[in-house]
Amino acid sequence: MTETGQGLRVLAIDDVPAALEDLCGMLREAPEVSDVVAAGDPLSALKLLRSDEFDAVFLDISMPGLDGLELAALLRKLATPPVIVFVTAYEEHAVAAFGIGAVDYLLKPVRAERLAEALTRVGRFSHSEEPNQQRGAPDAMAALPVESGGRTRYVPRRDVQFVEAHGDYVRLHARSGVHLVRMPISRLEEYWSGAGFVRTHRGFLVALAAVRELRSDSVGGLLAHTDLGDVPVSRRHARELRQQLLRAAQRGELEQRT
Repeated sequence: MTETGQGLRVLAIDDVPAALEDLCGMLREAPEVSDVVAAGDPLSALKLLRSDEFDAVFLDISMPGLDGLELAALLRKLATPPVIVFVTAYEEHAVAAFGIGAVDYLLKPVRAERLAEALTRVGRFSHSEEPNQQRGAPDAMAALPVESGGRTRYVPRRDVQFVEAHGDYVRLHARSGVHLVRMPISRLEEYWSGAGFVRTHRGFLVALAAVRELRSDSVGGLLAHTDLGDVPVSRRHARELRQQLLRAAQRGELEQRT
């Protein structure tokens, strides 16, 4: 792998020759990149990865035989996995991509400024000096990508106070507004349960740190009050929520408010 301060070695993977040529051309023009190797299919890429080492892999998702998500899952098992960046025409795979551990998700056609942002992220993770930190493995779902008008916006988990189920989507109630993300609430609970989010109702998650108080509603039900609104608490989740809030308070993890 490259030493800190040297250029990145990048493997680009796409089964469409024109798209692969365009991506390689943009990468070679980037000042952060010293070497670019191209692979036209996942199997060729695997052979290259077994015989050589790369700082990052930029790969398409829709490819025959082994798609990009499956290939990325295999790369995560390497002793020193490369940083993963997806380059695709389809925005609906973004959540799965970040769940695998990708550091960025670029939509085709790739814009120069978005590629520069991705390379900045790659450099941060590939040059990490933490010996026990798995390369390219940021905190799972520390931010969720929200696609709008061909642009990707990242909503930090720390800004989300509660989550509301909406069919196959979730609504993130954050300080920056309400954001819709294609992901079932059960899946998001798996990712965020270790980061202070608890289920209060079959259709709601709440950040423990965002709960200001528990209060009763007009019919005797329980509500978790946050700055962004009240979250319903079902009877089956009430006891667990109270216990979680108590433990969080004892650890000093609840937000301090005046």
